[in-house]
Amino acid sequence: MQINLHKRARTTPAIREEIRQSTLSVTELAQLYNVTKATVRKWKNRDTVEDRSHRPHNLHATLSPDAETIVAELRKSLLLPLDDLLVVVREFIQPNMSRSALDRCLRRHGLSNLSELMPEEEQESSPKKSFKSYEPGFVHVDVKYLPQMPGETSRKYLFAAIDRATRWVYLEIKANKSADSSKGFLKNLVKKAPFRISIILTDNGKEFTDRFCATGQRQPTGNHAFDKMCAMHSIDHRLIKPRCPQTNGMVERFNGRVEDILNQTRFTSADHLKETMLKYNQLYNHHIPQKSLGHLTPIQAMKKWQDSKPELFNKSVYHLSGPDT
Repeated sequence: MQINLHKRARTTPAIREEIRQSTLSVTELAQLYNVTKATVRKWKNRDTVEDRSHRPHNLHATLSPDAETIVAELRKSLLLPLDDLLVVVREFIQPNMSRSALDRCLRRHGLSNLSELMPEEEQESSPKKSFKSYEPGFVHVDVKYLPQMPGETSRKYLFAAIDRATRWVYLEIKANKSADSSKGFLKNLVKKAPFRISIILTDNGKEFTDRFCATGQRQPTGNHAFDKMCAMHSIDHRLIKPRCPQTNGMVERFNGRVEDILNQTRFTSADHLKETMLKYNQLYNHHIPQKSLGHLTPIQAMKKWQDSKPELFNKSVYHLSGPDT
């Protein structure tokens, strides 16, 4: 029979059974086996000679059940490592949350193993090519369809820009993805970015380039509205290789995060959608640490860059969102 015996037990199962069956007094048994009277009384009143579990009957959790549900959903939707998730939980849910308590919470919900939560395509063993290191100013830009909201006659478009070095993101919602919309987005991006933009990488969509025309592929003329705006600000506009969207993979992956939010949220109006996108933009920049940044947020990484290379920046970087907007 398998016996559960505490590693520091002063009695063996055989002695415990002798105590249970003995007719001697508690004092006599304590002297006989060189144990305390409390130990004798314990085994006198037990129906078994096995040690009981020392686990507490009531678990005192730091979070309420509703808060634990929110944390579980954050883990599944954002796929954040434990330390990164801890930052978000302390910022928005429970300031006194400990790392060990958060780990226990994830284990209770079966979410302790992050690799098991990753989509299958992200678990492929094929080696991934990393981006070449750049200073702040190399920006990836892309456009994403948004779902059509109640009361709207057509869907809108999300323009997104992400800096390669700091992962800083800027978003805008436009009514269409015309050349004028992309030009207006770039104009606002230049104003909002704390750093000087030197390179912009886009796909070959008509909103960004005239590389493709009725006769096929050609060299961009430079007369496209987006190209002219780039030239005005001394920005090198680069295009990805046709039919190779992975070249612009950094912003594509961010768009994947946006897609998760769109799939998990029931929007009541266009204003609700816009508000959600802007709030996520702020959350991403100021509160979500990035593994590729050494577990810093984009704003924290940008501040480090400004301390080391202030000549790359045209305005001060603040951790609070207000002064930067």
